[in-house]
Amino acid sequence: MTLRELVEKFSKRTELFRPAPGGAVKCLACARACVISEGAFGFCRVRFNRGGKLFAPWGYVSGIALDPVEKKPFFHVLPGAQALSFGMYGCNFSCAFCQNSQTALPGPEASALFSCQRILPAALAESAAENKAPLIVSTYNEPLVTAEWARAVFSEAKKKGLRTAFVSNACASKEVLEFLRPCLDFYKADLKSFNAERYLEVTGGDLKKVLKGIELVYSMGFWLEVVTLVVPGFNDSPAELECAASFIAGLSKNIPWHVTAFYPAHKMPDTEPTPPETVLRAREIGLKKGLNFVYAGNMAGSGDAENTLCSVCGKLLVERRGFSVTTNLLAGRGTCPACGKTVPGVWK
Repeated sequence: MTLRELVEKFSKRTELFRPAPGGAVKCLACARACVISEGAFGFCRVRFNRGGKLFAPWGYVSGIALDPVEKKPFFHVLPGAQALSFGMYGCNFSCAFCQNSQTALPGPEASALFSCQRILPAALAESAAENKAPLIVSTYNEPLVTAEWARAVFSEAKKKGLRTAFVSNACASKEVLEFLRPCLDFYKADLKSFNAERYLEVTGGDLKKVLKGIELVYSMGFWLEVVTLVVPGFNDSPAELECAASFIAGLSKNIPWHVTAFYPAHKMPDTEPTPPETVLRAREIGLKKGLNFVYAGNMAGSGDAENTLCSVCGKLLVERRGFSVTTNLLAGRGTCPACGKTVPGVWK
């Protein structure tokens, strides 16, 4: 079964659109706002127009797994907890360094059924509860383009007292965030570059729309953590990293910023992995720009750069080794035991 056959079979009508002239529809799932003609698909390849109505993915997952919440990464959300992660197909970007290209960016004729599992929203929520995972996460592909399915799953999760999260490129529309607001708690946003020309060239995305999306996520009250994959020759200049850090700090100095190492992937197999010193330098830039919580990850030798320290007295509060938490002094309290400073995040 091709991807097109799969998404046409596993789909459902959605209200996240506006009618457009000539029987077309304007999709509201992301800030691309594709105008899709009759019988055509949006940029994401999974949302399509049939009879002047928009259809979106429904009723399946391309992958499901139990992961540490640190792997998403969320460092200020329930440290050490397990998260049930699920994904579908499709993305509104085309990143040359995509780490999940088999699910996010399969070609229109790709054979995709081998990893497609039919499932109901309630079954996903039940699986999280049975596995004692307090968090359920829409990830692997771009969750904005499968927002209807995510909301259905999250609504079931809320009935069981679970928390919910997106791992996203943040090219979000206000409409889709309002649509998700009743049942979405946490949002991990990628800030892939701070150079508009390179953003478009390498990711297919629009930097202005991403920045607006991040601003919307923060202003609408979702818990936000930002990730920048530091790619040699793409976004690793000190000047660009300073701009990214300044933007985040301009929203709030308490937004965690994760700077992570790149490894060869997808269309960039010959690009060298990011040297650890480059990632650590990016972290220092973030701290100098006033961010209180900057983490260096996805590499060996990060030392204490993955730990959470009190921004006032410097006490070690959460100690991490890779995806494992070895010390957590914030569990159930969220305040520094040494000085009483409240640490932003969700700790219980």
